Amino acid sequence: MKETLISTRRINVDRVTLTSRKSLQDVLSQLDAAVGRPDIEQFWKRMSEAKTTSGMETVVQSALGPSGFMQFARFDHGGVLHKGKPAGYSGVIRLIIGNPLIMREMVKHVPDAGCYAPVTILIDQRPDGVHLSYDRIATFLAPYENEQALKVARGLDTKVEALLTEAAA
Repeated sequence: MKETLISTRRINVDRVTLTSRKSLQDVLSQLDAAVGRPDIEQFWKRMSEAKTTSGMETVVQSALGPSGFMQFARFDHGGVLHKGKPAGYSGVIRLIIGNPLIMREMVKHVPDAGCYAPVTILIDQRPDGVHLSYDRIATFLAPYENEQALKVARGLDTKVEALLTEAAA
């Protein structure tokens, strides 16, 4: 019988939250305009058909929005949370966005970085405004002490935070 090795690593995370006075719909519209929204099945089909790195990069570039990100998934947590309640519920939206080329650079140096890319953005309506929350990837990767991966992660964090700032403004 083979042994299974289990290890545990404690990771402290920096969560960035911006609060906007804009409506939830306005924030989502701003994000939708900045983030590519490809047909994800077609995207993965084209990725698997790409024979070279440059072919794969072409597929990725065609899926990205002006922000340099694409949407992989969108979950309407608010629709689940408020099912059966009167219309007008507070929205809670989870976006999974990223750029496979950025992920590739992080995972080359720290394979566990694949757990954190693409990234999650949570957008939710609260009494004080619309909150946009994001967990910095550099804080996830800090315990691995790999400067190349951290450099990529910091660049990713900067891009995501710029996207959120623009959507919230």
